[in-house]
Amino acid sequence: MRPTPDDLADARGRVVPDLVGPGMRVLLVGINPSLWSAWSGLHFARPGNRLWRTLHESGFTARRLEPSDTAELIAAGLGITNVVARATARADELSVDEIRAGVQPLRRLVRRHRPPYVAFLGISTYRIAFDRKRASVGEQPELFEGARVWVLPNPSGLNASYQQPALTATYATLHAAVECDEPRPLSG
Repeated sequence: MRPTPDDLADARGRVVPDLVGPGMRVLLVGINPSLWSAWSGLHFARPGNRLWRTLHESGFTARRLEPSDTAELIAAGLGITNVVARATARADELSVDEIRAGVQPLRRLVRRHRPPYVAFLGISTYRIAFDRKRASVGEQPELFEGARVWVLPNPSGLNASYQQPALTATYATLHAAVECDEPRPLSG
């Protein structure tokens, strides 16, 4: 089923609940939900979003999951949240202040669930949220509430900067780090 234009208009401003669970190894942090995601109540739900293909091709999931495969995503040790909770048609509808304000709720979520890795899906939003103008894709030098921080390209089909092979390769680098990392207690 596809949403109508009215369905999408009604979804503006809605929140998609965080998808987290026990044993989470990586918390994926999107920018904010799309209208399609808000309409469906599922993260990265818009057809054409490359997250699900990328997670599979990079080794995070045994098969290509669908947005509704939430239990399998959690079983794979993955969680999903967003820097900004409210849905918009485009990320450029968010203000700098709104993006920066999203960091505090994210801190609380990470402290509560203690994932060893937090991966921000979008370099521009990461740079704004943390005032790191020179941040680049890959592992970051600082921890975030005790978690190792990675910045990965946004998997949106609108991100033409990364074709699928390059997108998969950047996510595979994180996957390799997660697989090589020994489980360890985290400090704040």
